[in-house]
Amino acid sequence: MSPYQTMSCHLETERLLLRPWAESDTEGLRALHTERGNGTPTAEHIRELITKQLTATTKTGIALLPIERRDEGDFIGYCGLVIGRSTVEEPEIAFELFRRVHGRGYATEAAGAVLEAAKATGRERLWATVGAWNTPSLRVLEKLGFERDHVSTEAAGEVVWLARLLR
Repeated sequence: MSPYQTMSCHLETERLLLRPWAESDTEGLRALHTERGNGTPTAEHIRELITKQLTATTKTGIALLPIERRDEGDFIGYCGLVIGRSTVEEPEIAFELFRRVHGRGYATEAAGAVLEAAKATGRERLWATVGAWNTPSLRVLEKLGFERDHVSTEAAGEVVWLARLLR
C-alpha cells in the first residue's frame, strides 16, 4: 500500500483541461512526436504508448496527461508526472507542447496544475530533467519554483536536474 494518494487525472485551469488519454489522442500525439524531427511514428506505436501510459498510471498512481485548450478543444501537448530518471516517491514533472502554441504560458499553466496535483498526493519533492539547451523549459520550471540541483552528461548532451520541494 502506497503512502501517497493517487494523483487526480482531471485537472482544469482557466484555459486548459488535462484528462486521461483516449484513443482519439493518437493522431495528435503522433503529430507531436513527428515535430521532434526524428521521423513519424506509426499510429500503432502511438496507441501502444498511450496504453503503456494508462497502465503506468494504474500501477504508480501518477499520470502524464494530454492537454487540450478549453475554448478550442484541441490537443496541444501533454504534462504530468513520470518516473523518468527519478522514482515514484519523487517523480519528475514532464511537459511537451506543439511549437505553434509556445510562448503563450500554456506550459506554465499546465505544469502549475500538475504541481498542485502532486502536492495533493502527499509527495515532498519533484524533479525535472531538461536538456541544457532548452531555455524555454528551464524558464517554465524556474517560474514554478524549481531550483537547479546538478548537471549530468548523457549521449544527447548535458542534462540539468532541477528540484522543487512541495511542503
